[in-house]
Amino acid sequence: MLDHYENDERQAVLTVALLAVFAVLFTAIGMLVAAWGSAEAADDSKVKAATQQVERGAKEIGSGDLREGVPETAKGVGNTVAEGAKYTGEKLKESARAAEPEAKSAWGNFRAATVRFGHSVKNFFSNLFGS
Repeated sequence: MLDHYENDERQAVLTVALLAVFAVLFTAIGMLVAAWGSAEAADDSKVKAATQQVERGAKEIGSGDLREGVPETAKGVGNTVAEGAKYTGEKLKESARAAEPEAKSAWGNFRAATVRFGHSVKNFFSNLFGS
């Protein structure tokens, strides 16, 4: 019976460690997107709070309290993933908004170049046929 308990405990610790790694990865991705995004600041306080929830659960597991630590860590990982996805989505929207004027000016430049080309073709044939 003791061996079974030790295996369950090992499995719980490994599961929590894996969940913590995923939480750290999602947080890192969120931070990279934040650094890459625009100057507008999305609110990352919920991501930080969820990450702290994972840390609290991991500390409880480390002190031997599996009944409290595993659910706390699992909830923290879920919250970190959810809030990290929301945060990343906000940063991507901000980046798209920041790039929008460049896209409009690029389209404007393309249109102007096309119009100029059309005028030059018209002038070429007008001069060629003398009209």
